[in-house]
Amino acid sequence: MTAEGLKLLFGYNYYTMGVNARDLTHEESLIGPEPGGNCANWVLGHIVQTRGAVLSLLGEKPVWDAAEGERYKRGSAPVAGDAAGTKPFPEILEALDRSQESLLAGLSRIKESELGAAETKGSVAERLATLQFHEAYHAGQLGLLRRIAGKEGAIK
Repeated sequence: MTAEGLKLLFGYNYYTMGVNARDLTHEESLIGPEPGGNCANWVLGHIVQTRGAVLSLLGEKPVWDAAEGERYKRGSAPVAGDAAGTKPFPEILEALDRSQESLLAGLSRIKESELGAAETKGSVAERLATLQFHEAYHAGQLGLLRRIAGKEGAIK
């Protein structure tokens, strides 16, 4: 896995998230699937929160600190029916944009030898690939969540 390959894959995610989410209102972002699951607000917030790990691996500062991302951590209570502590959806989209800029900057600076460096869960490249896959999974969910919110599919 190279930095250029990771740029391409994270770029696909960013495009997919953008076309699926940018025209959702905050209210639409809070509509979740029934009988359970999370809404677009939580899914996109979770992606931004998780990108903190990506950015840290690249030597970049996460766009949200731990407290800002708390509501969107894995295992947090579903947002459905309870928007308490959620961020306005436009603010999440703006944080996504900032994270993409930092992600690309970090991937532009990282050396191939750094990508191969060992981490506790594999090499840096392997960790980034795992996090990219996780993000792609949630990016796809946004396509379904936009339809649940009453919008037409964005990727045809």
